[in-house]
Amino acid sequence: MERRNAWLSYKEAEETEMENLAKAYREFLDKGKTERECVAEIVKEAEAAGYESLESKLEKGEKIKAGDKVYAVGMKKIVALFHVGTEELSGGMSILCAHIDSPRLDVKQNPLYEDTDLAYLDTHYYGGVKKYQWVTLPLAMHGVVAKKDGSIVEISIGEDAEDPVLYITDLLIHLSGKQLQKKAAEVIEGENLDILIGSRPLADLPDDKKKDAVKQNVLNILNEKYGIEEEDFLSAELEIVPAGKARDCGLDRSMIMGYGHDDRVCSYTSLAAMLKVENPVHTSCCLLVDKEEVGSNGATGMHSRFFENIVAELIALTNASYSDLILRRCLKNSKMLSSDVSAAFDPNYPEVNERKNSAFCGRGFTFNKYTGARGKSGCNDANAEYIAYLRKVMDDAGVFFQTSELGKVDQGGGGTIAYILANLNMEVIDCGVPVLNMHAPWEVVSKIDVYETCRGYEAFLRAEK
Repeated sequence: MERRNAWLSYKEAEETEMENLAKAYREFLDKGKTERECVAEIVKEAEAAGYESLESKLEKGEKIKAGDKVYAVGMKKIVALFHVGTEELSGGMSILCAHIDSPRLDVKQNPLYEDTDLAYLDTHYYGGVKKYQWVTLPLAMHGVVAKKDGSIVEISIGEDAEDPVLYITDLLIHLSGKQLQKKAAEVIEGENLDILIGSRPLADLPDDKKKDAVKQNVLNILNEKYGIEEEDFLSAELEIVPAGKARDCGLDRSMIMGYGHDDRVCSYTSLAAMLKVENPVHTSCCLLVDKEEVGSNGATGMHSRFFENIVAELIALTNASYSDLILRRCLKNSKMLSSDVSAAFDPNYPEVNERKNSAFCGRGFTFNKYTGARGKSGCNDANAEYIAYLRKVMDDAGVFFQTSELGKVDQGGGGTIAYILANLNMEVIDCGVPVLNMHAPWEVVSKIDVYETCRGYEAFLRAEK
């Protein structure tokens, strides 16, 4: 059952829409290189589309009715949008859920040191990365510093054309004989992913301070520009990411190269679909979460009670009387797309895939009945009946879709947030955009797959349950 390449069916009007979406998505990637930045941009777009803060509704004591659009934010890193339908919430929602965190390097709490007239920041990598991919690249630092007086300082260094970039060195080829004999996982060790940030010593220091003159110069620069001191690193969230903008890829401009496709490509297409759908029968929800790359734990991950708590608040504002039973029925009767990327078939490495059950660039939206590792360990295995329902929804809307697994059975695998929502007894399946180079600093997707995924999400939100 080989799926047709979607490019062969597009007309000029569809290509124009696709390019407009691709441009908007590239801009979103450039503005949102951290979870906080993504949430800020999502809220900005939601408010422009008529969404109002649920917190504001609560403060004013306003009830919520069919047609209302509301959003809620948790700790500036997780966000949920709701477009209230005409049917009671006990009948369930149509939910798009994706994650906005991506693999990166985090600056440690006590990071700054000097060694042999060079200043560094110590890091701890976040998520599954090939460590050797992060050296000798232009890097940027994004994040916030929370000061003891309660003020928050936003940091962004390395993105503007006039900004300096940061860097991780590697051993020169002339002296790397022993290094090259190591396994790939050991060529660069985690403790060696230190960020080079300075080499100029501060002049006229007393003798007992001269050994840290480069470090002191860096601290002076940070204090002059941002008003922060060394101790402020203790309450900072600073992320090291690739410096630069998302770009068209390929001579035919058919692809997008960018940082964070996993999973911001599914987050943005979910948001775009959510903002397009009007007059839903069943309440539409777009839930964009943090911490998926490290197990979905913490107050902003999918294992938290954020989603259940917000749905409970929503029910309380739409019903004359709230009960836990209504909440349980709402969750049980909901249908969800766990919107996460899939591994695209790479002809350079065909040995890790089984072609009949692989996702291919250019063939559209991808459904993964199950993920997991080897014997489906840790997976959510979607029901056949739910897949049949989704097949009809996509075919009726003319959406190009395909199905895939994450590599050969014994090759490896991975997990998503799907099982967490399935634990609430709702129908859930993984689906999203095929990605080349997943978890690398720069990943690649096909524009047409991005567009078809957005169309698929829109069709799902419009469909009758």
